Amino acid sequence: MASLGRLRAALPGPCSLPAPLRRLASGWGSAAALLRSGAFMDGRWVEVAAAFPVCDPGSGTELARVADCGAAEARAAVRAAHRAWPSWSAAPAKERSALLRKWYHLMIENKDDLAKIITAENGKPLKEAHGEILYSASFLEWFAEEARRVYGDIIPPAAKDRRILVLKQPVGVAAIITPWNFPSAMITRKVGAALAAGCTVVVKPAEDTPLSALALAELANQAGIPAGVFNVVPCSRQQTPAVGEALCTDPLVAKISFTGSTATGKLLLHYAADTVKRVSMELGGHAPFIVFDSANVDQAVAGALASKYRNSGQTCVCTNRFLVQKGIHDTFVEKFAKAIEKELHVGNGFDERTTQGPLINEKAVEKVERHISDAVAQGASIVTGGKRHSLGKNFFEPTLLSNVTTNMLCTQEETFGPVAPVIKFDTEAEAVAIANSANVGLAGYFYSQDPGQIWRVAEQLEVGMVGVNEGLLSAVECPFGGVKQSGLGREGSKYGIDEYLEVKYVCFGGL
Repeated sequence: MASLGRLRAALPGPCSLPAPLRRLASGWGSAAALLRSGAFMDGRWVEVAAAFPVCDPGSGTELARVADCGAAEARAAVRAAHRAWPSWSAAPAKERSALLRKWYHLMIENKDDLAKIITAENGKPLKEAHGEILYSASFLEWFAEEARRVYGDIIPPAAKDRRILVLKQPVGVAAIITPWNFPSAMITRKVGAALAAGCTVVVKPAEDTPLSALALAELANQAGIPAGVFNVVPCSRQQTPAVGEALCTDPLVAKISFTGSTATGKLLLHYAADTVKRVSMELGGHAPFIVFDSANVDQAVAGALASKYRNSGQTCVCTNRFLVQKGIHDTFVEKFAKAIEKELHVGNGFDERTTQGPLINEKAVEKVERHISDAVAQGASIVTGGKRHSLGKNFFEPTLLSNVTTNMLCTQEETFGPVAPVIKFDTEAEAVAIANSANVGLAGYFYSQDPGQIWRVAEQLEVGMVGVNEGLLSAVECPFGGVKQSGLGREGSKYGIDEYLEVKYVCFGGL
């Protein structure tokens, strides 16, 4: 790595922080060491010549300056991962399992401080950040167990003098590209599976939230994950295209796992095609939430609140379109509006009362405003909310729209913000047709008390995940992924580790 010129060994202590984050970390004691500014490669902290700012999305205050890696650093990290791969893949599954479990325990021991880092750089309420850390750690725990359950097969042969074996082996170096909305969980869901399988990884975290990824690297190092097995290359928005291309075109990378927009996923697929890499893509969603006349309206409202407004509407499985049958439409809208006004509180993520933090940046706020203004211009009504919050900057009021039609932007595009548009429908067939009209299919939700309808609609919805009378469906035990242009492959669950394994057929002859 020394030949790159830009790299130098980083000091072992925490990153040099401006006053806001220094004050935040002042009560953490030894946990302040989780705050890092360098890249993590080959078991070492390194700095590069350039740095980029990480800011509080609520106030715009600079929190820290982090190493701005480029294509050269990305390739150096890949080489480190490739050097580490033979010994890591050859290690007994029990050893890999034990190290993942140590990492899990360290996350639990440091859960409060990891949550503070998420809230500082992402803005989500501290309670939600705590939930993310527990969810994130659970993937390390789960895949520590799955590491010891990678089973092959013995197949009965057609000839007496042969024996047929099927082996499962790690694919090699995996490049992991993750989003800002779950800056910890999206890393461990991928990395836990990769390391359990025997792969080594290079993580490129989102430019808005690199501090969480670097904190995970610090804990991985403390857990004893060997040098080169887990590498993190943070970079700015300006460097992201070059780093992404380097990771996806490097011949030493065998696997790409990406969570983000469908447009970016298509570009990465194009890059990966030349070397025919294995890919996992968890891309955009446009989740429908259907409420049938037979539904328990109060349950549907509670589910709608959780599904739509978690992380201020900034999740890929957030409801984007509410479809409500005409018989209960008015009652649902009225109760939903009251619940929004009573239960949701916009504020700084560190305020205990806050349920709705800021959106991640100005661009996100502008998209929300564009969707609302387009809907209103075409006849939609604002039931509640509808504008930037008085706190200013990137805070936005939780918004409910009625009289919405399917030709409005908010029902054609993923908003990724706190806007709930409600469409009235007549029949089950109409609702399913509207729900399936999107070219993506990640998650879908519906509320019904009719057993026959539940079976029909669950099978007919063109999505990878269905919530029936439930607004929150993510769980470590369950396969996460979509259909259509929402992606390829599945993460989490017993299926998640298969994404990092090759199946090898071995024929023994002459017996």
